[in-house]
Amino acid sequence: MRNLFVRESGNYKTSYVNDMKLFGTTAEKVKIAVILAIILLVPFFASNYWVGLLTLCAIAAIGAIGLNILTGFTGQISIGVGAFLGVGGYTSAIITSTYGLSFWISLPLAGLITAIIGGIFGLPALRLKGLYLAIATLAAQVIILFVISRWDSVTGGTAGMVLSRPEIGPFKFSTNTSYYYLSIIVLLLTILYATNLLRTRVGRAFLAIRDRDIAAQIMGINLFQYKVLAFAVSSFFVGIAGALLAHYTMIVSPENYSITISIEYLAMILIGGLGSVFGSILGAVFITLLPVFLSSAVDVLSTIMPSMYQLFSAFKEFVFGLAIILFLIFEPGGLAHIWLNIKKYFKLWPFSY
Repeated sequence: MRNLFVRESGNYKTSYVNDMKLFGTTAEKVKIAVILAIILLVPFFASNYWVGLLTLCAIAAIGAIGLNILTGFTGQISIGVGAFLGVGGYTSAIITSTYGLSFWISLPLAGLITAIIGGIFGLPALRLKGLYLAIATLAAQVIILFVISRWDSVTGGTAGMVLSRPEIGPFKFSTNTSYYYLSIIVLLLTILYATNLLRTRVGRAFLAIRDRDIAAQIMGINLFQYKVLAFAVSSFFVGIAGALLAHYTMIVSPENYSITISIEYLAMILIGGLGSVFGSILGAVFITLLPVFLSSAVDVLSTIMPSMYQLFSAFKEFVFGLAIILFLIFEPGGLAHIWLNIKKYFKLWPFSY
């Protein structure tokens, strides 16, 4: 009878092998299986419109995870993520549309080329940090967009380029459902990589640089090498997201990669939770769907008060900024921390401690 009231008082591992397991218990494996089943079954129950929105959420989550590797894990601020999305999108567009190569070749090449460019713009990270590094990445945003807009013979200039959906033999990812599954597969691979990255020597070096870069250097961590590597790894996933987004919308244009996009991605990791893979996904979903819900609310309010339509439309931008400010003030840990608190509450319920 006494065993009914026994609860775990900690999560202890008896060997290094058990400590390195990604899914340590059967309950965790079942939980992951159920989540995957729900994700895969969504297109059978959701409308085509919502499948399209969830596809955008998945693509945004890939880019947000990449940015979180740089900002959340390594502590390096970047405001140039919008431009790096453009590098990935234009690279894939040029390879597929201009040279006629397959999407499956252009996708990894888009990530690699974006990683190289990201590593180059990450070189100032050795000497700069904080606000100064943010300004340097803002310069990257301006320079890359200037090149894209002016290099008419390659990028099409301000007119942009038209792309097509990827194909596998006779099958073409022309529907929202098929592209949803493609984006989910890439997102799952990204999650798997990012989760395991923190368990490696490189990931622990990133965390050490974020927490105390001088102490990390004294311990033998090469700051230059790992900071540039963080920019490269982050840019790789941002480039992959940019290529997926370009082929989903089937058009690339400089207007699609403005500073506003960079701010939105920063908002994703701030609201979702810095240094959290799960938080990156939550933040991407939140920021992607927030304008949809605000537009619906504006439409409802406009039917009641048609004369206030312009005011309600401007109110959407206000709510977006207010959401970021409220999270920074009241919940700096983001949605991931809120979810963790909910889990802890129900795990200890009905006891308050």
